Amino acid sequence: MSVDELVIERLALGGNGVGRIDGKVCFVPFSAPGDRLKVRVVREHRSYCEAELVELCEPSPQRVEPRCPAFGRCGGCDWQHISYQAQCDAKQQILIETLQRVAHLQAPAVASTAASGLDYGYRARAQFKLHATPAGLAVGFFRRGSRYVIDLPQGCPICTEPINTAMLKLRQVIQAVPDLHRIPQLSLEEGASGVVAVVHYIGSDQQRLKQLLLQHRDQLGVSGLFLQIGRKEALQPVFGSGHLTYPVPRCDLSADAMSLGYEIGGFSQVNRLQNQKMVKLVCGYAQPAASQRMLDLYCGNGNLSLPLSGAVQELLGIEGFAPSIASAVDNARQLRVNNSTFRCNDASKELRHLIAQHAVFDLVLLDPPRAGAADVARQLAQLGAQRIVYVSCDPATLARDLAALCGAAGYRLIEATPLDMFPQTGHLETVALLTRT
Repeated sequence: MSVDELVIERLALGGNGVGRIDGKVCFVPFSAPGDRLKVRVVREHRSYCEAELVELCEPSPQRVEPRCPAFGRCGGCDWQHISYQAQCDAKQQILIETLQRVAHLQAPAVASTAASGLDYGYRARAQFKLHATPAGLAVGFFRRGSRYVIDLPQGCPICTEPINTAMLKLRQVIQAVPDLHRIPQLSLEEGASGVVAVVHYIGSDQQRLKQLLLQHRDQLGVSGLFLQIGRKEALQPVFGSGHLTYPVPRCDLSADAMSLGYEIGGFSQVNRLQNQKMVKLVCGYAQPAASQRMLDLYCGNGNLSLPLSGAVQELLGIEGFAPSIASAVDNARQLRVNNSTFRCNDASKELRHLIAQHAVFDLVLLDPPRAGAADVARQLAQLGAQRIVYVSCDPATLARDLAALCGAAGYRLIEATPLDMFPQTGHLETVALLTRT
């Protein structure tokens, strides 16, 4: 196909640069605003096209040298070639444009991006893919758009040092496994007491693998190790504990931080320092009061609501994943939080039940998965909470839900803050405050 020249105008949701060819929008990966490029169109659509970079004619001043030698091949990062300040600026603009286009908010109040304290070395959880061939073992992540494993022999620069150290040690030990091709993945997660590893195994000789791992226990550099044969709810222990903890601030920032725990396989934010910033932001938006009842939908292990629990009269947390609810209950017990109740149920079903009971809540926390909270958003008007703090990991579904909440549900967006939980990528977390009109 022919080669065209264009200038990248901005970055789009998903991470690609946006330019125009004969007036038609064109998405180009690994580009930066201000780049003048020669590109080749690889896919045509009715209203836009997708292209690959052929030649960088004139680089943007926002360009920097990527830190990882696998950048551009590995599917993990999108933006290592862009300065960190430019990444943060782009995420703010992406959020504004998404809220305008999808939520139909003309001039949304969007704060500057809350930057990560670490733009590399921040990721405390990783799922490394394995591929064994006669030429050797590759441990890394999938190539963009394929199942080919890009080898990372020195580790991944966005992972924490303990995660990389554990990966490299495990890599050495498991090369002695006879059916190495039956190990497709290593999952590693760092807590306050060390790294916990899960070896995914689809072979038949589990006992031999366990014995090998036990023999090299002191060399692995992990505090706990498990085998995953089937579902993650049925992990087989090899040694150590699967309990992980991390610190979060209390809503009363003058008090000491609290420690929250969960079991390996449960959910937690991968950027621990940025999670602390998110909790502080939620506390500031929530403005809890001693007379208030708080509802935490999609509560997980209590990551957002337990730090606020001491400032409200009552807390009810709802979560559909049973192990996370068990962790929330255990966290409340360990912290001596006596005003909390946690229930395992689908958030939408539980909300319908609460509305039918004429339950009253002053404050609602929403932290749904990437799919958002469409059913919940439509019901919240009937609950009548004065304040909603919505934490989102997808601007598109956030905007869709805000369209419902700021429409018939009778809420108004006061402010949204983009939070950079994943530097070097196009992923965007947002904390939004809504009040009832």
